[in-house]
Formats: sequence, structure tokens, C-alpha cells
Amino acid sequence: MESLEIRLQAASSEYQKLQDELSSAVEVRQRLDAQLSENDSEFNKLKPENTVYKLIGPVLVPQEQAEAKVNVAKRLDYIKGDIVRVEKQLKELSEKSEKKKTEIVEIQAAAQGIQQQTQEKKAAGKAVAL
Repeated sequence: MESLEIRLQAASSEYQKLQDELSSAVEVRQRLDAQLSENDSEFNKLKPENTVYKLIGPVLVPQEQAEAKVNVAKRLDYIKGDIVRVEKQLKELSEKSEKKKTEIVEIQAAAQGIQQQTQEKKAAGKAVAL
């Protein structure tokens, strides 16, 4: 029974760690979505007569729209790549979390089974003593 308690504590601790990692990954995914949306929408609103500036040090310098669009397209590709990476991480963490959850349920069921057997033995011992 004691080793089951130790296993349950360890599994619960691992499960909590996985949940924390999963939560962090979800936050990263949300930030990436926001960046993607922000970068994409700003340049979709751009008209040919608009002036684009690039921040170089403390100075804003005019930049060709075509060059700016190429830079933003590269940034969008980079963000999309990060999203794919984080999605893969989320999937892996979710699978690990589900496996750990199943392990915890199995340990709890085993502990309950042992506890129930112990109670039945005690009850049987009392019945014989009477």
C-alpha cells in the first residue's frame, strides 16, 4: 500500500508538471496567433500611397513597400513555423498528460482494491471472533 502511495504522489507530481507545461505552451500559441494576426492584418490594410517606415536605432527611416512586404512575409513564415512547432508540442504534452492521468486512475483503483480487501479481512476476522 505504501509503494502505491509513493507511486501515486510521483505520478500526480508528474501530471501537474505536464499540466503546467501544457498551460505555458497554450500561452505561447496564443501569443503567436496574436503576432500572426497583427502582422498579417496591418499589411493587408496598406495602400500603395502609404509610406512605410523602418525603425533603425532611435530613428524612423522611410522604406520601400516591396521591401517591407518581403520582411513581413519572412516574419509571417517564421511565426507560422513556430506555430507548427508549438502545435506539435501541445499534441505531445496532451498525449503524455492523458497517459499520466490514466496511470493515476489505475494506481488509485489498485489502492482502493487493496483497501477494500483489508476491510473485508478485518470484517471477516471480527465475525470469527464473535
